[in-house]
Amino acid sequence: MATVAVALLALLLSFLSLGTPAHAAPTGFRIDNGRLLEASGNDFVMRGVNHAHTWFPDRISSLAHIKAKGANTVRVVLSSGDRWTRNDTADVANVVSQCKQNRLICVLEVHDTTGYGEQSGAATLARAADYWISVQSALTGQEDYVIVNIGNEPYGNTNYASWTADTKAAIQKLRTAGFDHTIMVDAPNWGQDWAFTMRDNAASVFAADPDANTIFSIHMYGVFDTAAEITDYLNRFVTAKLPIVVGEFGHDHSDGNPDEDTILAVAQQLRLGYLGWSWSGNGGGVEYLDMVTNFDPDQLTSWGQRLFNGANGIAATAKEAAIYSSGGGDTTPPTAPGAPAASGVTSSSATLKWGAATDATGVTGYDVVRVSGGSETVATSTATTTATLTGLSPATSYTFAVYARDAAGNRSPRSATVTFTTSSGGSSSSCGVGYRVTGSWPGGFQGEITLRNTGTSAINGWTLRWTFPDSQRITNLWGGTATQSGSEVSVAAASYTATIPAAGSVTLGFTASRATANPSPTAFTLNGAACSVS
Repeated sequence: MATVAVALLALLLSFLSLGTPAHAAPTGFRIDNGRLLEASGNDFVMRGVNHAHTWFPDRISSLAHIKAKGANTVRVVLSSGDRWTRNDTADVANVVSQCKQNRLICVLEVHDTTGYGEQSGAATLARAADYWISVQSALTGQEDYVIVNIGNEPYGNTNYASWTADTKAAIQKLRTAGFDHTIMVDAPNWGQDWAFTMRDNAASVFAADPDANTIFSIHMYGVFDTAAEITDYLNRFVTAKLPIVVGEFGHDHSDGNPDEDTILAVAQQLRLGYLGWSWSGNGGGVEYLDMVTNFDPDQLTSWGQRLFNGANGIAATAKEAAIYSSGGGDTTPPTAPGAPAASGVTSSSATLKWGAATDATGVTGYDVVRVSGGSETVATSTATTTATLTGLSPATSYTFAVYARDAAGNRSPRSATVTFTTSSGGSSSSCGVGYRVTGSWPGGFQGEITLRNTGTSAINGWTLRWTFPDSQRITNLWGGTATQSGSEVSVAAASYTATIPAAGSVTLGFTASRATANPSPTAFTLNGAACSVS
């Protein structure tokens, strides 16, 4: 009987173990026991600086200069387009490529969230997550080289208690979308967490990440002006085995005098990463935070001299990422594929074919992306030089391009684009659309759409679809219910606009965000068939 009982218990335990699968190992950087590790298992400690790329896109050569000073990491400022000019997918891909060519780990951050709740126009973390999803094709396969910092200083000093729930939701949104990267999250209170919201909720935020691959970032300025405050804050994370990095700090600030010597010393003692603010280009009264004058690497300021060459500074403590220094360093991308050509275009499908890319170690696949304004979305991936696209909308203009990938995850420059229009798929709708902008302001505008029934019978229930040609995004709409995926907008009728009598019309109004340009859409479909546009 005892033997039978032992056997049954063993069988039960085997079923229980099968019912509790372990997390899949991350494909690149990962968190283990409170430490940031590379895929190889190498313990990686960030030593680097911030670079304001979104405001100075012509200064991409700064990455080479930052590397030459000894840094192993650069935190790159990007914009989702909510407050500044949007960094599109191609630009993000180029930043990643430049980081890799200069053997730097890339921390990419969206700056538009800065001071949300207190700063007018600041974007939500959910909005930042949408931006990352819109440029995902530039980041997929780069998990060894890129850390995604969801949003900079995502709450000011108003309603900052919402940080915990909003951060969890943004992390989970990215995971659901397929992001396998290490995710970095900034503290509220303009990044300085003086109310300890991040400190006291970090464990639950980390637990909410299904990949257990989140690192926390504290910004240290005037709040951290004593050795005791700095030491206590960082040690609490280390004791709890929660990963932490000093994502920004300076030697002085308008809100007080941070203790940069202690920040550097304690980070070195605890083997924690730090990223000083910032390489060059500061304004608004904090120009003293420039590390070099006018982006000239030969003109180090006193702050730059301290950070790069002082005690516990970058030159003395930085170690290059193992992915570059241990022979894992194929950083040369394939050549661009040939321009795709479209054939077999129907109302819902098309076939693309392109010339093969070349690579020293071999091309492993291609990503076909839809291009819409400054955005790209991956339509399909293939190991061959042809792809059939399905699920397209009738009477719609599409633009596609192709990237090549190699075994190391390097992605080629983008191919030339191809544009085609799907067929109507049947008789055209008896409808006409009038679209106009009724008012605009920096970063936003108000618009009006008049939907006319040009047929001889009433329209009862409708869905109107169009594609914005740039990065416009609906923020509010009346007269219907709007949903938007990338640049594609779908509006379902409200109860009071659902019926349009013969020769009648309904009017929709909306507000939207925009980049500098604001071109109007040129094609609309009603219930899947094309409308005339006037």
